[in-house]
Amino acid sequence: MKRLTLLATASVLALGLAAPASAQDLAPVTIQIDGAAVPYYLPLFVADHYGYFAEEGLDVDFLYANAADILTNVAVGNVQFGFPNGDAVIAARANDLPVKIIHTTYQNGIGAVLFKTESGIETPADLAGKTVAVTSYGSPNYIQLQVMMAQEGLSINDVNVEIVGTGAIVEALSSDQVDAIVFSMLRYYNLQADGIDVGMIRSDDYLPSKGNVLVTSESFLENSSAEVAGFIAALNKGIEHIVEGDVRTEVDMAVAEYTPTFAGQEEIVTEIISEVFVETLWQSEDTEAHELGYGNLESWQTTIDTAVEYEVIPEGFEAGDLVVESPSSIQ
Repeated sequence: MKRLTLLATASVLALGLAAPASAQDLAPVTIQIDGAAVPYYLPLFVADHYGYFAEEGLDVDFLYANAADILTNVAVGNVQFGFPNGDAVIAARANDLPVKIIHTTYQNGIGAVLFKTESGIETPADLAGKTVAVTSYGSPNYIQLQVMMAQEGLSINDVNVEIVGTGAIVEALSSDQVDAIVFSMLRYYNLQADGIDVGMIRSDDYLPSKGNVLVTSESFLENSSAEVAGFIAALNKGIEHIVEGDVRTEVDMAVAEYTPTFAGQEEIVTEIISEVFVETLWQSEDTEAHELGYGNLESWQTTIDTAVEYEVIPEGFEAGDLVVESPSSIQ
């Protein structure tokens, strides 16, 4: 079911009334996005295509990189905004990079254990004695696996962990080289579309985490709060537009204009965005009670404390030092 908690009606009515700023009036800003151009970053593409950034006085350029480089570039001011995975932001802050999460865009993580249903796996306890692949011992998915096993009264030593690269991990499951993988839940839909009957255990049911989040530097937040507030407003308009409208129409637009390598995959992308992003990532009980991008500090603190417990970061810190709880508080 689609749901939205902002005052969306007023925003939508305003779209046809706002006079677009001329190009010379727009403030140029850059956002560096985790990975490559994929249609799952749809709200950003919608905000650009329909002029929501321009309405907020911004001319936005999109770049792509890995999360560590994004956070370094944001911290030193090479780019104004970043859209990395939340786990990477925690690690960056633990290493004293002056970055702030200004919009918890993905309210949940997308990690999951994937397995063929014929394996008999139903709970993490069933992974005992099985061969389970992760991309690295330093990956968030490896931590999620450890937490799952611990909550079942077992340990990571009860699992035969195998390291398989990102490009090969899904094929390792498809070809029965491993019994299960801990990876992105989005691959569940791709595997099903390929005719492989798979099951899924969501990591967030055991360890709260976050996917991609909007970040900026402490200095840009302090000195350019109007631009930050404008970017957040445009991003929210992009999410509203998708939730209230037709997902397939916007996927077709994004593939044609921003992510042409996904041509021919529009149907599966639409399914994933409708079932995962609209229903569980962009929206949650917290956004229903508060606003889009709301940063639940208690949930963030749990993730930070777990990273300390499993020695992913050297020491902990207060979630409030990293996360802006209410994006609308930025003016």
